[in-house]
Amino acid sequence: MKKILIGLVRFYQKYISPAFPPSCRYRPSCSAYMIEAIEKHGVKGVLMGIARILRCHPLVEGGEDPVPDHFSLRRNKVSK
Repeated sequence: MKKILIGLVRFYQKYISPAFPPSCRYRPSCSAYMIEAIEKHGVKGVLMGIARILRCHPLVEGGEDPVPDHFSLRRNKVSK
């Protein structure tokens, strides 16, 4: 199941995303975040990726937001 989900995201990255200008406000990008979340957390990683996409809009500051080691739908702020 993980391979299918990651394959769908990779299809998006290769064929759909290049048709639009870059707009992700976070690092890693939302699609890269989704792949890493699925690899770390399985199907629950999809929920994490969807939550990330929903908070990726012009009204947020953006910045570093790595995938946490534990399941969470909130932003994982990096301490400086």
